[in-house]
Formats: sequence, structure tokens, C-alpha cells
Amino acid sequence: MRPRRSAAADRTQQNAAMNLVRCKFTIADHELETYIARTEEQRALGLMHRNELGPNEGMLFVCDEVAVQSFWMKDTPVALSIAFLDEDGGILHIDHMEPHSLDSHSSEYPVRYVLEVPQGWFDEHGIAEGDRVVGPVFLNAEAPAAD
Repeated sequence: MRPRRSAAADRTQQNAAMNLVRCKFTIADHELETYIARTEEQRALGLMHRNELGPNEGMLFVCDEVAVQSFWMKDTPVALSIAFLDEDGGILHIDHMEPHSLDSHSSEYPVRYVLEVPQGWFDEHGIAEGDRVVGPVFLNAEAPAAD
């Protein structure tokens, strides 16, 4: 029988997993500082057990395959909004998720990218389906200006 892990050990594992690449994205002239969850372990942990998320912070999930993606809020105490993105960062669908809910929130179309932000962030910034997330991970990302 394995010993039960302490809450401190769980936080240590989460902090190690949260040593994620961070990237700045722009959506309709609004900047968002985003953690990038690329591995299966990082995606599985996501924002679980986080008690807060900065007002302009989020997490981008980069899935292995383009498919219908489903997310829930188990062990996630922060209310979030979720956007399902196409290959070039276009927002296809936005939904809102309540803390600790086991309700599934799914993309309507196959996608690779899923963006989570504090609940209401998209509404507060006038961002809607059809807007585009701009950043280096997306196809046709805007190239930096030449010197």
C-alpha cells in the first residue's frame, strides 16, 4: 500500500509542473500572459489546485491531436472562461466554467488549442467568437518587424 501524500507534497508537485513556458499573446489589442501546457502531464494538471489567476493570465493547452476537446473543473477552485481555438488562433467557441464542477465543456469542432482565462475576461475585454489570438504558437503568427 502506497503512503498517502500530504497536501504540501501535492503543492510541490504542482509547482514543479507549473514550471511552464510562458508566452505573451494579444487578442484584440489586449495582452495576455499565458502558461503553455504542452505535455500530457501538464495538460492533466492544468490550473487544478490554483487558488488564484492574475487578471491578465491564462493557460494555453496545446493538444497532441486536432480533435473535439473536453474539459472539466475537478479540483479547480477558480472560475474560468474557456476558448476553443483553430490552428491560426481564431476563437471558435467560448464557454464559462464553475469551480469544482464535473460538467464537461467541449469544443464544437475539432481543435488543437484551448485557452483558459479568469471567468469573464473575454467579456470584460469585448472579445468574442471570431476574434483571433495572436502569438508564436499559431499558424500565420504575425512576424516581428524587421530591423
